[in-house]
Amino acid sequence: MSTPLPSTIGKYELSKVLGTGSSATVYLARDTFSQAQVALKVIDPSVLKGAVDSQSLRAQFVREASLAGRLQHPHIVAILDAVVNEDAGYIAMEYVPGGSLAPRVKPQNLFSIEDAIQVGFKCCGALDYAFRQGIVHRDIKPANIMVVKDTDIKIADFGAAHLRKNETVVTMNVGSPAYMSPEQIAGQPLTHQSDMFSVGIVLYELLTGQRPFGGGTLDEVLNNVMKTDPVPPSQVRPALPVELNSILLRALQKTPAARYTTWAEFALDLAKVGGLSFQENTIRDSEKFEALRRVELLEKFNDAELWELVHAGHWKKVKAQSAMVRENDLGQSLFFLARGQAKATRQGRMLNSIGAGEFFGEMAYIRGGQIPRQATVETLTEVLYAEFEATALERMTPTGQLLLTRALVRTLVERLEFANDRIAQAFR
Repeated sequence: MSTPLPSTIGKYELSKVLGTGSSATVYLARDTFSQAQVALKVIDPSVLKGAVDSQSLRAQFVREASLAGRLQHPHIVAILDAVVNEDAGYIAMEYVPGGSLAPRVKPQNLFSIEDAIQVGFKCCGALDYAFRQGIVHRDIKPANIMVVKDTDIKIADFGAAHLRKNETVVTMNVGSPAYMSPEQIAGQPLTHQSDMFSVGIVLYELLTGQRPFGGGTLDEVLNNVMKTDPVPPSQVRPALPVELNSILLRALQKTPAARYTTWAEFALDLAKVGGLSFQENTIRDSEKFEALRRVELLEKFNDAELWELVHAGHWKKVKAQSAMVRENDLGQSLFFLARGQAKATRQGRMLNSIGAGEFFGEMAYIRGGQIPRQATVETLTEVLYAEFEATALERMTPTGQLLLTRALVRTLVERLEFANDRIAQAFR
């Protein structure tokens, strides 16, 4: 006979069971204060009673609870609230309705090559952010990567995570064996390159439908992880770009020093190969992110704030001699030229050129309201640009909005200085 569903736990009203594990049950719940839906992980009371075989599970739960409010990244499931005492404990997390990546590693249900690369790119960014907060995840696997929509993912379950100490962490008997790095299997100190190995396995599986290290038993799998080199992925799925072979095989090297030194290197290589052979009109999230990260004006933005800009914009590719903004049209959107060249004119007279990495339309955005545009902006080459509506930018975090405003004010100052120089030269 099944245990009846409790109606409430703390301030949370429970709706249904989302999943169960060896130490906890996850419920879909409603925060009765904010009315927001959350995923509520409730620990089994027997784990909190301190039995010898449950001490590590309790430690994992407490460790995850300690991260409440600490990891704020668009590709990490937010831990919103946590309560742990002698008799009970729960963790309230952001609810992600799309399930996990687990179904997408089945041969009959694979992502497109392009989409799988985008998922890998976003995992790199999220885990780089966590590492810079002093955290190594230690249990990366498809079931712990949640899907918001399409390739928009969020990494979950930081119960196995540990804070770094002197750039390393000491491993425990945690993690999923099929996705463990050789050093984790061997019980050696771990760095971010252990998570990198696990991401390599997940990405290999997303691209080919099979794991790089197989085996009929757990011992065979672990032995292959430790001693066997994986088959290049393009040999498993011939449609894959051969450039992916070197990327994945590097991430899956047996020794950490032979893998990528940083997550940024790994992500950049994925971004490059993602642009080799796909539809010309596709605008990948990695392409948007990299375009913004190269902008000097945005150097104070962290990755999370850059992703806010990625998602706030309407991104478009247009051909040469196309008008992006017309003089006297009403509007208050802000624009960003990610690639290509454009020119600004007023009453047919050239005002200035606009290059890749520059914003325009900032005066209308800062002034607010639907006001006439002061110039026409026309493309000189094929361009990639983003339009940011004021309402979308207002949904950014206060820090992101402040940093953007400062960047735009700097742009205005530079353009005023340029205009002053031109006026001064005209009267010499």
